[in-house]
Amino acid sequence: MTPTATYRLQLQPEFPFRAAEDAVPYLASLGVSHLHLSPVLEAVPGSRHGYDVTDHGRVREELGGEEGLRRLARTAREHGLGLVLDIVPNHMAADPVHNHALREVLREGPDSPYARWFDIDWAAGDGRVLLPVLGGRIGDELARMRVDGEVLRYGEQEFPLREGTAGLPLPELLDAQHYRLGWWRLARTELNYRRFFTISELIGVRVEDPEVFAATHGKILELVRDGVVDGLRIDHPDGLADPAGYLERLSEESGGVWTVVEKILTGAEPLPGGWAVAGTTGYDALYRIDGLFTDPQGAAELLGHYREAASPADDRGGHWAATVRRAAYRVVTHELAAETEVLTRLASRICAGDPALRDHAPWALRTAVRELLVRVPVYRPYVTAGGPCTDAAEATLDATAVSDAKAAFAVRDEASAVDVVRDLALGRLGGGGDREAFCARFAQTSSALRAKAVEDTAYYRYLPLISANEVGGDPGHPAVEPEDFHAFCTRIARDWPATGTALTTHDTKRSAEVRAGIAVLSQCPGRWAGLVAGLGRSAQAAPDPQLAWQAWQTAVGCAGMPAEERAARLEPALLKAVRESGLFTSWTEPDPVYERLASDFVAAGPAADTGPVRSLVEEFAAPLAAHVRAQSLGAALVHLTMPGVPDLYQGTERAYLALVDPDNRRPFAEPSPDAPADEKAELTRAALRLRRERPAVFGESGTYAPLRASGPAASNCVAFCRSGEVVTAVTRLSLRLAESGGWRGTRLALPDDGVWRDLLAPGREFTGGTAEMAELFADRPVALLVRG
Repeated sequence: MTPTATYRLQLQPEFPFRAAEDAVPYLASLGVSHLHLSPVLEAVPGSRHGYDVTDHGRVREELGGEEGLRRLARTAREHGLGLVLDIVPNHMAADPVHNHALREVLREGPDSPYARWFDIDWAAGDGRVLLPVLGGRIGDELARMRVDGEVLRYGEQEFPLREGTAGLPLPELLDAQHYRLGWWRLARTELNYRRFFTISELIGVRVEDPEVFAATHGKILELVRDGVVDGLRIDHPDGLADPAGYLERLSEESGGVWTVVEKILTGAEPLPGGWAVAGTTGYDALYRIDGLFTDPQGAAELLGHYREAASPADDRGGHWAATVRRAAYRVVTHELAAETEVLTRLASRICAGDPALRDHAPWALRTAVRELLVRVPVYRPYVTAGGPCTDAAEATLDATAVSDAKAAFAVRDEASAVDVVRDLALGRLGGGGDREAFCARFAQTSSALRAKAVEDTAYYRYLPLISANEVGGDPGHPAVEPEDFHAFCTRIARDWPATGTALTTHDTKRSAEVRAGIAVLSQCPGRWAGLVAGLGRSAQAAPDPQLAWQAWQTAVGCAGMPAEERAARLEPALLKAVRESGLFTSWTEPDPVYERLASDFVAAGPAADTGPVRSLVEEFAAPLAAHVRAQSLGAALVHLTMPGVPDLYQGTERAYLALVDPDNRRPFAEPSPDAPADEKAELTRAALRLRRERPAVFGESGTYAPLRASGPAASNCVAFCRSGEVVTAVTRLSLRLAESGGWRGTRLALPDDGVWRDLLAPGREFTGGTAEMAELFADRPVALLVRG
């Protein structure tokens, strides 16, 4: 059954199945149809997210085990709710203690029956797999190692010993293993197993192998077949060798249950039409909704003020495209150097084995790999070696990309390595063996590069309007015109009517409320620039002006956060931001002096509880509160009524201020019965109950039609009709509206002249085929009309 709406719960030891079960009555009362659970399989002990799976055959004991999950499902069913599970096919924890499959590979080597589970390049490691786990060079760490029976212990870690080696002297014992313990810094250049992005603690899984698929999906499919689970959310499908093949098999084995994929689409990139899924998890919708409430002219003006105040270099935050390109070069040559070497080795072997391709030097192939990877404009091409190459795949490495990549070569003839690498990446040189491996690994590396370069680097460097810096977004074009939003919704209603939509997730860098508080700045860029200048004169100096700009926007976005929590939540989020940006400090090369200065600045200014600086921020934010409210309520109503299946992240049915993880992954807390009424909660309940009562209006057979306003403020209203029965109308850019004199007779054309009543304002009705905007939005900036 296709959900009408889902509610995401972050399960963790502090919020196990029993706690989720206790919350079921409340969640059912909201009007959602399904609970969306974070990963439930056995994971690293203490994990607060569950993406570090250690055993696919068991439900996590720390959460209550399989009986706890089944009991939760029964309780949910009694209240009319189903369950959707988040599953992780791409990777497992690289934990030799808790990951039995990996432990056996380390013990038995490439002959282990589990060796086929993982992409390990044994030849690159001279027959051994590198484990980058040591705090220093091995010579400096030997004193911390000891043999204990059949295991080698290093601090709190332990590793299985190859049979017959336990009695050897330590140096010989280390050399005799199927693995090599190494300094953690070696992972960047010498790692010889596929990992998740640049996280060496997560090892990639080869679910394209039928036996591996069966072993890693048996429990999940059992839960589906037993009716415990009704839908699936697929984490990071771009990490898989063959996403389309995987999804086809999963659909067949699961009986075609509702399934969405965490696929990040770039710009107008469509979801591959042949995928056996209902759609995405909703980042494409998030971008369009947020963009709808961003002023394009103001955003452009804000960019000018940012460049003047922060003075970023063009490729270090000044210009979006240049910033992305520089970040991609940094990632491909540093963080993903080992992955680039894998592709170089594969290409070299392919060329050496084919007389028509010989005499391409490894350095030339390596250069071609790097130059093409940084020019892939989306996360990856979707091709299989020897198979058909679609126009969409061709476009990922078009003639311009090839020409630009060749410009890196001084000798024209040597640049022909680019043609070879492109043909291998697009599967044009046949399939099987190394050709198949290269095609898959190029795509997998491309997705990791895009994620690290854009999501985890450029988003923290390019900062004019940080509300636009969310996964799936386009900070270079943060605003979305109403016509483009309507076109997107029309396409979704036609092609992917059961896709997921989202506003806040466990991975968003800022919750929808925080982004709303920041996006309003696009409507008052001059005032914002004046505030920043005043704060620069009044507050403790920041160690760099880009941090100051970002920190003050964060402070404004979090204006409603409790004062006693502000420092404890803003400081870690902003410290993470400067480490991710890598401009002055980083996770692997931290600058303690810079980080101390950054923390001191944040504590004394953006996160301060009191003082003149705090007063300046509050005086600036107070007049904007009504417009932040309009932004928040408008985005929420659009999300809940547009085409697709809305996913509500825990707590977001009401006003919810949260920053990047771990701040946004705190255990769920049901609101107190004594809590004052929350305007957003009332809106959410009304929209969700309407979806539940009228599934055909919003479901796969439902229609979407834009509605037009007429009058001087027509552009400040966005409205649409679902299936001729429900009208959503929201105020857009309310600050600009107020400054221009209000609605001034602007009217909205309704679908017909019947009776339309507003569910958000009981007793209010409209007839005659039109509604006066001033009356429609008399009490709140949004309206939800149903045919009377």
